[in-house]
Amino acid sequence: MAETEATPFANCLERLKSYVRTRKGTILAAEILISFIIIICYAASLYGGYSAVAICEMVFAILFFVIFMMELDKQIQVVNWPWSDLFRAGIGALLYLITSLICVIGGAGDGARIAGGVFGLLAGILFGYDTYTIFLEVKSNRQHTAAPTGVCTHIQTYTRVQQLIYKCM
Repeated sequence: MAETEATPFANCLERLKSYVRTRKGTILAAEILISFIIIICYAASLYGGYSAVAICEMVFAILFFVIFMMELDKQIQVVNWPWSDLFRAGIGALLYLITSLICVIGGAGDGARIAGGVFGLLAGILFGYDTYTIFLEVKSNRQHTAAPTGVCTHIQTYTRVQQLIYKCM
């Protein structure tokens, strides 16, 4: 009986270990870790308002990490997960770069704010790399699916309509 109770947790732990070993899992884990470090730096700073970007990006990275780890993206088909992840990473890269430059430039006398800005610049680069890898994935998936041409589609539609008319007569 004790073995069956530990199985779901062990299964989840195995999924976690195997997903972290993938490229996407490593990138998301690094995004979560660096966002946490930035939150700590900004919390120690005199100006803690810059931590909002790090908190939001860490929450979104955790959300996508869990969704991809548990393979919920294959079960929830309503959302286009690659495009959602692309926008998440792209917006995160831009926000990190903007806020980090503000912190590094205007953070004279506040070492924690400057440290948060430097880690934010690294996070911006990491999120930018994630955006690039997702873009390559989306681009390769688009090239594999062939779009129907206009002429063939109209001929197929015309023959279907013709078949329906003949059935009704």
